[in-house]
Amino acid sequence: MSELDLRMYDIRTDLALEAKEMAEASAAGGSLPGVWSETDKNGGITVTRMHIQNEEGAKAIGKMTGHYVTLDVPELRRGDTDLQDRVATTFAREFEAFLTRVGVGRTDSVFVVGLGNWNVTPDALGPIVVENMMVTRQFFELMPDQVSDGYRPVSAVAPGVLGTTGIESSDIVQGIVQQAKPKLVIAVDALAARSLERVNTTIQIADTGIHPGSGIGNKRKGITQDILGVPCIAIGVPTVLYASTIVNNTMEMVFEHMKKHTPDTSPLFGVFGSMAENERLQLVKEVLDPVGHDLLVTPKEIDKFVEDIANVIASGLNAALHEAVDTDNVAAYTH
Repeated sequence: MSELDLRMYDIRTDLALEAKEMAEASAAGGSLPGVWSETDKNGGITVTRMHIQNEEGAKAIGKMTGHYVTLDVPELRRGDTDLQDRVATTFAREFEAFLTRVGVGRTDSVFVVGLGNWNVTPDALGPIVVENMMVTRQFFELMPDQVSDGYRPVSAVAPGVLGTTGIESSDIVQGIVQQAKPKLVIAVDALAARSLERVNTTIQIADTGIHPGSGIGNKRKGITQDILGVPCIAIGVPTVLYASTIVNNTMEMVFEHMKKHTPDTSPLFGVFGSMAENERLQLVKEVLDPVGHDLLVTPKEIDKFVEDIANVIASGLNAALHEAVDTDNVAAYTH
């Protein structure tokens, strides 16, 4: 009897931290060779720095070798402006470390790409970030003697999506890079998560580039250093997750709730209670996929969430890219 191919039922997530958590849960010893990580918590902001050091680590969690930083802020959905400012400041400091790591100097030219569809709110993160960037390259080209110290050439574009332009975003970006010759490309995109808690509350930075649409199963041409010829840092926020993931998470919450009231839940849940999380998800997807009900889901307040977190990212980027911008007061520099 041939072995069943269950790859189509894998839990899809763009977050390296979630992939690591899943891999650790299934690992016998709980640790993963070739994967280093550390976590700092301060004022409601959890920063996890991860380095996938080799191919063994990459294979273990299904992500490319490189550095990943995740900012987890569960209270970000509340719209607290003071918290947003602190997140932007933390983001700026973490991003500055990436600039140093990839060898980008204080005056080197940077190109920001806002991936996504500005007509679809959950996918509009990249274009909104671009709208709020402090773009300066034109001043260096047209009036370099009038540019104050502490700024660098920054250009930005939102190339749209294949369905509206007929051109791969990667090809558009590659053409611009060949003409503008930046030292670094920053790609901003919406992501997909596997847990409800991380939607619109998590920011990921990675020096591995990005493959647009990978989190929802679309294999698009990547925006990476191998393709562009310059370092590429990816920034993403999960704005959607699958209906099957929501069902699975809800089942898990029900199981945990009932365990608080009775030590033996087997009469209530039977075989479902003894199934591993990935097994339950596979079952849910088997039911939902054939009838087309495994929808991509986003919160009803997504318009406000995306606007807020895009401003946080743009503020942090402006501070990280321009020394003249006060890192401790980044909100003052958002358009």
